[in-house]
Amino acid sequence: MKLAIVTAFPPSKVTLNEYAYHLVKSFRTKETITELILLTDETPEEKDLNFEENGCKITVKECWKFNSYANIVNVTRAINQTKPDAVLFNLQFMKFGDKKIAAALGLALPLICKIKRIPTIVLLHNILEQVDLESAGFTANKIAQKVYNFIGTTLTKLILKADLVAVTMDKYVDTLKEKYKVDNVKMIPHGTFEIPENPSQQLPKGPLKIMTFGKFGTYKKVESMIEAVTQVRKETHLDLEIVIAGTDNPNVPGYLENIKNQYKHVSQLTFTGYVEEEEVAPLFTESAVVVFPYTSTTGSSGVLHQAGSYGKAVVMPNLGDLTTLIEDEGYRGEFFEPENVASLADAIKAIVTNEAYRIELGETNYKAATAFPMSRITDMYLEEFAKISAKKSVEKVKVAQA
Repeated sequence: MKLAIVTAFPPSKVTLNEYAYHLVKSFRTKETITELILLTDETPEEKDLNFEENGCKITVKECWKFNSYANIVNVTRAINQTKPDAVLFNLQFMKFGDKKIAAALGLALPLICKIKRIPTIVLLHNILEQVDLESAGFTANKIAQKVYNFIGTTLTKLILKADLVAVTMDKYVDTLKEKYKVDNVKMIPHGTFEIPENPSQQLPKGPLKIMTFGKFGTYKKVESMIEAVTQVRKETHLDLEIVIAGTDNPNVPGYLENIKNQYKHVSQLTFTGYVEEEEVAPLFTESAVVVFPYTSTTGSSGVLHQAGSYGKAVVMPNLGDLTTLIEDEGYRGEFFEPENVASLADAIKAIVTNEAYRIELGETNYKAATAFPMSRITDMYLEEFAKISAKKSVEKVKVAQA
């Protein structure tokens, strides 16, 4: 099977590029796939295809740009040229742009594939019905929120024209089926990128690293984390380092630079900047605790799955999708009330002052992560593609006999 994947891909900075890397890494080892066709965004540098394992042929066609109105034409042309047997879209609502028309045109592509009778699955990482638009940085204006919700509903209807829409949480399935009266929605777990064998709970000598990872400035804000760790230092006299790993959210340029200036008096405060793929493992393995300083959530957390794969204790806000994810997949952590520095400090302190508890949480999260390795997730997608292809073959025979 020639499988096309429409996605951003490293070294792209567009959202979900890291997820695509690990999807491709797993898909390319599957015997049923003869070629992977990556229909990606354009980047100045070459795409990162340095996989250690042998695998199938990979063809890269850079055929879209963030916020380009021509994406629908260019991606369709690329599909016509490469003639894939099936297409997988790795999507969220702002995948093709943060301008309404550009985003909408890109999200019409699954419908075009459906019209072409190409087996099509959309992996939809979030749904607008479960996003707090103000906390997530879209808009605080109530009228604008109604407009966004109307647009979101319209775009969701477009996406649901695909043969199958895969979402990463059961409650997303329930919401979409109930609101849109469809039956082509299925939960396929997010999956875990890398799963080291029996990660060590022994930490390097020196300060305990309290780390957070992501794109910051909208619903991911680090002020409360910095202040909470500072408070824990005063209360426990422990040697703690604060590690802010990642970059600004594109909607809030300059956020982390402002944080650096605001907290320049705080000692052992490290900003890593963009984290390259080969730097991810050391970042997690050297950390004692992974903190999620979120004020809202917009979908299943890739960072939580990464933390689990490296056997890390986590501190999370008691809200939305993170709470549901823990219940559904078996992760454990210390909870805190969002934007409450004292509550966050208590959660961090509970872990850094109790090594046995830290290890227990890390081992539990590792067990949860190993339940859904990426190899299992990609098998699920191949099974669904096989069902769709079989159904289309039957329909084709019926049409020919009519």
